[in-house]
Amino acid sequence: MNNQSLIIYESNLLYDIFNELADHLPFSIIQLTKKELVKLNRFKTRDYLVVSEKKIQNISNQIVIDKFPLNIFKLIERLNIEFLKLKFNEQSKIKIGKYLFDLNAREMTDQNQKLKLTEKEIDSISYLFSMKKSANVQELQQKVWGYQSDLETHTVETHIYRLRKKILKKFNDAQFIKSTASGYQIT
Repeated sequence: MNNQSLIIYESNLLYDIFNELADHLPFSIIQLTKKELVKLNRFKTRDYLVVSEKKIQNISNQIVIDKFPLNIFKLIERLNIEFLKLKFNEQSKIKIGKYLFDLNAREMTDQNQKLKLTEKEIDSISYLFSMKKSANVQELQQKVWGYQSDLETHTVETHIYRLRKKILKKFNDAQFIKSTASGYQIT
């Protein structure tokens, strides 16, 4: 079983249904009352989905089930889709230094400032960050652009230069992508 949790809020009927099926579901089942709702703050991640019969204010990951009878197979399919969306959104956000990157939206954020990035800019930043060491021009050509070339090209250098300039203009940060003797690096 994974670490996803289905939280049944204030509904004994729904809890009984899911509890009966718990051995066959890819998520754990938790029942919460109105008094226990504060427990949601204890979850380290947002990897939970709240199911209730009424809309709960200030809870974003929720599904309201207010029509009965219901097709349990369609409901489980819907829950699985919602869990996949949560996982996708959670994995799309990474923190690099003081910046938050939304890979899906292709945005770099610091406090209230946002910078739109291109797909190659996001790919370059993601690759450099994942390396934890310097990456040379040929490596970036192959891994980010997907081609190997013995020809002299300045695509990578030009791309990194423009990306640095963009970051400097928006965030006044000249040190985000560093040049080293062996290439480029993000620390």
